[in-house]
Amino acid sequence: MDAMRKAKLDRKTNETEIAVAVDLDGNGVRQIETGVGFFDHMLDQLSRHSLIDMAIHARGDLEIDDHHTVEDVGIAIGQAIKEALGDKKGIVRYGSCDLVMDGTKSTVALDVSGRPFLVWRVQFTAPTIGKFDTELVREFFQAIAINTGITLHAETHYGDNNHHIAESLFKALARALRQAVEIDPRAADQVPSTKGVL
Repeated sequence: MDAMRKAKLDRKTNETEIAVAVDLDGNGVRQIETGVGFFDHMLDQLSRHSLIDMAIHARGDLEIDDHHTVEDVGIAIGQAIKEALGDKKGIVRYGSCDLVMDGTKSTVALDVSGRPFLVWRVQFTAPTIGKFDTELVREFFQAIAINTGITLHAETHYGDNNHHIAESLFKALARALRQAVEIDPRAADQVPSTKGVL
């Protein structure tokens, strides 16, 4: 088992400049600045409830819209988590969380499988939360799934407050990630697959 499950990543394109650092064995310490206020709030929840330390700094073409920034931050976080996981030896691998916020209930279940896949059963009732495009929640989850290499299922069972729908999904993702990437003390020297690799 790699005792230092950390990674840093810089990603620069014509649309965004992103620096990400993660520590899978952290305490949820976070420094987040993307220029997109609601997104910063969601990333704050992701770090706090996963206990993954995250430093995320992004500059993007926000004069166009938030899309490139949100998607590219998801790509960078996913790639950093994948790097920090290394050969995935000792991880629990699976995680899931049913999470409620007032009148909203969402579920996220995931498998750190090396096989990226997203199932998205979420409906928002408005196109924006403040100025934030609700379509970008799915874009972020897809970027995380593809770039971390996880099978990720997300579903909102009910809810009529769009802020709570989005936040419940990010918090449920955080709790499921926390569960999945933790080291299993009973199998700390094993890759959790009959194949021997993930």
